[in-house]
This record gives sequence, C-alpha cells and structure tokens, in this order.
Amino acid sequence: MQIAWIYGLIGGLMIGGAAALFLLVNGRIMGASGILGSVVDGSGWSSLAERLAFLAGLIGLPALVMLAGHAPETHLTGNWAVVMIAGLAVGLGTRMANGCTSGHGVCGISRLSLRGIVATLVYLGAGMVTMLIARHLLEVI
Repeated sequence: MQIAWIYGLIGGLMIGGAAALFLLVNGRIMGASGILGSVVDGSGWSSLAERLAFLAGLIGLPALVMLAGHAPETHLTGNWAVVMIAGLAVGLGTRMANGCTSGHGVCGISRLSLRGIVATLVYLGAGMVTMLIARHLLEVI
C-alpha cells in the first residue's frame, strides 16, 4: 500500500501547529522567509536565538528524517545550477512579496487575508509558468 501521502499529512499538521503556536506565543504571523531575512539583514537580532532555533528546526528535522532512511521520493533535478537559480529566484520573490508560502499561504489564507490569498495565487501561477518554460521550452529540468 502506498503511504507517501502520510508524509504530506504529517508535514501539513506540523506546519499548521507551528504557525498556531508561533502566533499564540509571539503574537506574530509565522513566515519562514521573514525570519530568515531578519537574521540575514540584522533586523531580528533582538530575538536571534528564537529565530535561529526556528531555522535549525526547519532545516534539521528534514535532515534527521533523511538520515533515518525515511526520505520520501522527490523529483529534484540533478542540475545544481538550476537548483541554485531557482533558490535565488524564490528568495527574491519572497522578499518582493513581503512573505512566502508559510506566511501568506498557511497563515494568510487561514485568516482569510486577501493579500495572502492573492500572493499565494501569484506564487502558484509563477511556479506553473516557470515549470512550463524550464521543462518544455528550455528543457533544463
């Protein structure tokens, strides 16, 4: 029986729980790109330990799951130039949109925020167009 869907369910529950806990404890909306950006530009250094703990969990837990041999199958390209360009484009896009899918998608949509809904629709549309171009026109992935 195919149980890969359980990883998505567990991940979704963890993200939703983390977002709710972050809002309850801090009174702020959780956004991974905002937390990372505030560490990089120095604006979040007043709560640096909290932000670093969040980022360590964000990176460390998937690494632990992979090391335990439970990594789900992915379709990540082996072309590292494409991965690096995609990462930079995502970083630039989230800074331009003042947030990422965790902030706008998870927290914004759940609060019925028009800005969050529009930003998430733009993310999804841009992702589809990028995938169409990269896969079918440029054939780099």
